[in-house]
Amino acid sequence: MSEQFLDLVLAGRTTDVEEAVRKAAATEIMPRFRQLAADDIVEKNGPHDLVTVADRAAEAHLTASLTALLPGSVVVGEEAVHADPAVYDALRGDAPVWIVDPVDGTRQFVHGDPGFCTLVALARHGELLASWTYAPALDEFAVAVRGRGATLNGQPLHAGSPAPGEVLEVATSHPDYTTPDQKRALLGLVTEGVAPRPCGSAGLEYLAVARGALSATAFSWEYAWDHAAGLLLVTEAGGAHTTLAGEPFRITGGNALPFTAARDAATADRILTLLRGQ
Repeated sequence: MSEQFLDLVLAGRTTDVEEAVRKAAATEIMPRFRQLAADDIVEKNGPHDLVTVADRAAEAHLTASLTALLPGSVVVGEEAVHADPAVYDALRGDAPVWIVDPVDGTRQFVHGDPGFCTLVALARHGELLASWTYAPALDEFAVAVRGRGATLNGQPLHAGSPAPGEVLEVATSHPDYTTPDQKRALLGLVTEGVAPRPCGSAGLEYLAVARGALSATAFSWEYAWDHAAGLLLVTEAGGAHTTLAGEPFRITGGNALPFTAARDAATADRILTLLRGQ
């Protein structure tokens, strides 16, 4: 059953997963949007790392629905890993893994900003197979399937390339989540022809790259739930990504950081050169 489902996903039949994601958002997230009470919000690791009742309820909803769709699969979700870091080890196991960020951009969600999304990716043996990015308040749903392209609201996504001489807009990590060495690397982007800015929801920044509205990202953390869905989306839209070591990003961890995802390989190479201080 599991292998049959994986074959269906890779053939592009992702509608059951899309329905599950939409239902989780409609049931657990949107009724709480702009309706949160003070005790519905908790700081995890500081004022920029928040969790709400919507995050927890949506992850529980998705955990039940996604594992029902794919018997034998497991979920690596942001909130589950926060409760038990050993859950993350499933990314290195044999079972198919759903990688879930129930509300990516919780800070925006808390402040009533529509710039948040739900991220789901399916992986096995560290290889990304498919991803779903849903921004319910913006009515945008992007899907990517390995080797079969990416769509936004059913229309093909193409990242394209920046125009010659175009200033490169780059979404970067918040300084709170960077080491001194990473801060120095990101300072390499403060140069002529590049316009770095702090990132919002990572998932929506990846979507912006995939649709050609953002030149690149430069991130200094590697939690799979923030990056898995978006990296596959960018790749299937024709973009590229690389770590500071010049290697593809690994969802299992151990990456040289910062890393970049960009509209095309040439842009990724330029950002990598700047991050290396060259």
